[in-house]
Parts: sequence; structure tokens; C-alpha cells
Amino acid sequence: MMQNYFAVFVTLLVGGTLAQNINVGKLLRFGCAQLVIERIDPLVNPGMNPSSHTHQIVGGNSFNATMDHTVMDPSTASTCTSCTFSEDFSNYWTASLYFRSPENGSYKMVPQQYGFTGIDGVKQPIGGGLTIYYMSPYGGSGKTVAFKPGFRMIAGDPQLRSKTGTYRGICHRCNGNGAGGAPCDSKDTSELPTKVCPGGIRASIIFPSCWDGKNLDSPDHRSHIAYSPSKNVLANDACPSTHPVRIPQLMYEIQWDTKQFNDPKYFEGGKQPFVYSFGDATGHGQHGDYLFGWKGDALQRGMDAVLGKNCVNDACDALKTQSSKDAAACTKKTEVEGEDVGRDGNWLKALPGGMQVTYK
Repeated sequence: MMQNYFAVFVTLLVGGTLAQNINVGKLLRFGCAQLVIERIDPLVNPGMNPSSHTHQIVGGNSFNATMDHTVMDPSTASTCTSCTFSEDFSNYWTASLYFRSPENGSYKMVPQQYGFTGIDGVKQPIGGGLTIYYMSPYGGSGKTVAFKPGFRMIAGDPQLRSKTGTYRGICHRCNGNGAGGAPCDSKDTSELPTKVCPGGIRASIIFPSCWDGKNLDSPDHRSHIAYSPSKNVLANDACPSTHPVRIPQLMYEIQWDTKQFNDPKYFEGGKQPFVYSFGDATGHGQHGDYLFGWKGDALQRGMDAVLGKNCVNDACDALKTQSSKDAAACTKKTEVEGEDVGRDGNWLKALPGGMQVTYK
């Protein structure tokens, strides 16, 4: 039975945008502004410049094509972070989303909108980026073990183009047109919505909550972690015997501002006009990458503190914070020099890297 002090997910209409807010909860929730948009992926394509498809990256500015944990630590190599908590130099990244014109086949990057209003009263994340959640168990013991230096993981599978094999923590929500409550509930879908979404599209990426306790990574970047055997994607404290260590459950939230593309004709016959940067025109292949980089014991302090009274969301006495303005000022130059990924809203003749659009 879920204890009544655990987080309540409420959808609020704020400034014309449907945004998820946590009113009460044993969790950290904070904004991370855009660090860079580029074709670099140190997990799937380490050392490759450029990698196959475009990503939006947030967090510490030491992000690069290699990120070898045996020779560098993001918490010491970074000089700034685009996240609210100034001790968090982790990197979080996901695929970019594009509108594909049914008229001429050209592409335009879908902009992002804010996800919530922070404790400082500023709408976040500024100028696009991710809303990050570190959640304690929704039932049972609230204790979690923080990730270790060098830890990394992936949620989702970019190869998927159908519901078969999809992960329960990967979903899309049609804001303003049948939106539900908690993330990835029965009203959310693994595919991109095939209907007009007045408030845009919210994508959620919820990572597994259990770790094998030994490996910081695995060849597929997934085998060392596992989802809880509990039925709910927002997990309780249960973990399988193969992955017995309860880690914080990480979640990314991305708010896509699709309103300029809401012409009903684009959605006729069950179609939809959006495609992810890796060529997925279904949405089933949405995924997220994570590379741990908190300074010292900061994350453990934070996860212990959320079990008390003075730490919730982006207001946590146990952690150091910075202003939204300072976070947004942390950016880095792209490593893929001269490539136009459409960040300025211009039209592209093809997806960056020449990725082909696929439906199955």
C-alpha cells in the first residue's frame, strides 16, 4: 500500500501549458537548461565524432565524445553545470524531435517549452532542456543507494518501431487532449500521439530502479540495471534477486512545443508528422542516456534528505543550488564543427547525419 506522504502527480494548466508538478513528494525535481545540441554519444558511440544522430544534452560542461570514467570524473572536469543543483555535473541526454513537412519532406526542429515553475519563481528549464527527477520508493522503505562514480545507463531502445518489446517507462502524453495523471499511466502511449495536442507533447523517460550492485556499466548499458518486479512503473522498494540494490529512480521529462504544427490535416488517417532524430517516426524507440557526475556524496545527501522535511523538488537544504540564470549560462561549443542541426528554427533538407525515416 502506498503511503500517503509519497508524491502526488498533478497536471496543472500554467500559463497555457500543461505541466506536471509534484506537490508533495520524497524526491528531487529540478530543471537542467540546454548545454548543447550535437551528434555526440559517448555511451553508444564512444570516441566517434560525429555519432549517428542528434542529441540534446544537459548537465556538466565536460561532456565529450569519450567520457572514459577511468581517466576523467565529470564532477572535477566540469567548470559549470546547466542544472539547478550546482553539485550535479552529471550528463543527461535524449534525441531531438523534428517536424517533417508532409508538403515537401523538409525538417524543422521542434522547440521546447517550460515544464514547471521553480522555487525561485522562474519557469524552467530556460530555453529548452530537461526536467530531472530522482525518486525514492513509492512504498516500503524510502532508503536508496546513490549511483557510484563511473555509473552510466540507458533506458529505452532506439531500434523499436512497434509496441512489441517496449519499456513501460517510455511514454508520450498529449497535453490538453486526453491527458492523464501519473507519468506513463494508461492514457499515455509509447508511440507519438496521432492527434492534435493543444498543449504540446510531453515525453517521459523513466529508468529502472534496481542495480546489480557490482557493475557500473554493461555492454548494452542496460543489463546491470532492472525495473522493479512491482506492477507500477513508479516503483516501490522491491528489487529482483539479480539486481538487489535499490537505487534512486531517475526520470526525464521533455515538453515539446508542437503548437505551430497543429494543423488537423497532419493527423488525418491516424498519421502524425513528427520524427525523432534517429529516424523513428513512431516514437516507440524514444530513449534516454545517463552518466553520473554528482560531486562527492551530494546525491546520497540529497536522497537521504528527501526523507525528511527540508528537501523536496528543487528546494533542498542539504544541497547547493544556483540560480536558473546561472544554470542557463552554462553551455559548451559543439564538437561537430560546421554542422547545422536546425537549432535556430531553420528548415533542413534531411535529418542531421542523413538518418533515414523508418516506421517499422
